[in-house]
Amino acid sequence: MRARLALLVAAVSVLTLIAFLVPLALLVRTVAEDRATVRATADAQSLVPVVGTADAATIRLTVEQLAAESGRPVSVFLPDGTVLGAQTPRTPAVALAARGQSLTGESAAGREVVIAVQGRADGTGVIRIVVPQHELTAGVTRAWLVLALLGVILVLIGLLVADRLAHTLVRPISDLSAVSHRLANAELDARVTPAGPAELREVAGALNHLATRIQVLLVQEREQVADLSHQLRTPLTALRLEAESLRDPDDAARITVAADGLERAVTGLIRQARWRNSPAGGPATSDAAAIVADRVAFWSVLAEDTGRTVTLDLAAGPIPVGVAADNLTAAVDALLGNVFAHTPDGTPFAVRLAREVGEVVLTVADEGPGMPAGAVRRGASAAGSTGLGLDIARRAAQAGGGRLELRTGPGGGAQVLLRLRPSTSPREAAALRLREA
Repeated sequence: MRARLALLVAAVSVLTLIAFLVPLALLVRTVAEDRATVRATADAQSLVPVVGTADAATIRLTVEQLAAESGRPVSVFLPDGTVLGAQTPRTPAVALAARGQSLTGESAAGREVVIAVQGRADGTGVIRIVVPQHELTAGVTRAWLVLALLGVILVLIGLLVADRLAHTLVRPISDLSAVSHRLANAELDARVTPAGPAELREVAGALNHLATRIQVLLVQEREQVADLSHQLRTPLTALRLEAESLRDPDDAARITVAADGLERAVTGLIRQARWRNSPAGGPATSDAAAIVADRVAFWSVLAEDTGRTVTLDLAAGPIPVGVAADNLTAAVDALLGNVFAHTPDGTPFAVRLAREVGEVVLTVADEGPGMPAGAVRRGASAAGSTGLGLDIARRAAQAGGGRLELRTGPGGGAQVLLRLRPSTSPREAAALRLREA
């Protein structure tokens, strides 16, 4: 926008200057020609008394003196055919002046001033002065250069003024764009300072109002989610009490562990829903090796009941990653739960956690029919579930700077890769910088 405004002003300025300076330049040239012609006519008029009354010798002396002073060719044609001064042939203008008519005409040598002198006893004499081209255009080039320089200066001034004006318009628009991007990145406290024209100030106020309204709505939504999550604690407590009353200790322990896991998920949901109302803490980290081992052990019981073979390939821990423990636990449970939801009983699956260059990769692969198309889309499920599992895993990975990938395994089954960013402690970061130096 700034460049377009400057281009528009430059185009208008150039067109205006052309419309003004071109006629002015032509007028300057015309004035210079007329000025030289008037001087030559005055010189010719000064010879009229001499040519009309003096003899040939006096006329010759006067003509030579005038030619030397003016630097112009001066000729006097007497009625008897004698030519005094510059020896030039008679031109049509001279022939016309010999009949008593003075005039000014153009010739190859320049502008020709011819004056008829009457009153001589032997007839009409003619005075001819030629104004050279360099005299006709004397000072015109310098005047044109001054006009051109003036035009350039005016265009530059116009561009400077246009740039300042465009800056006052573009800066508020840039601020609006920057605040809009910050709001899109969930910086809900971002606000723009109204500036610029009244229309832009009105837009800035509307954007600030929109940001405030969004912030209020999100706070209300988080509070509702937190309240709903808190209400789940009561049935969880009842479930735990029912588990403790079971006669089989193994069943009671298994149900208690499941209830504890569900309670941890609810607690994490409450914390995540209200995170903006709590003090800012350090970066989220967790031990991927410990969490994956724990969740695989938990799901191994169900795998054994459904006749599935579980293969675990776990790199030596600890393996810190930049994802909160609750989020990573939910993501691993979602990936393992999908295996049971989308494959028939007895289908084996494998879980692998490995360190790769610059990332930690969790791979869950099965030998089932493969992942249906669009399975990662939130709310989409072909197995009658909520369709949120893979989306939970995807958002957990993105929160830690990673990503989720879906592939087809060599045997036709599904492969889900959860790529996570390794978490570096301050001490490890200092050691890394020291090694790089």
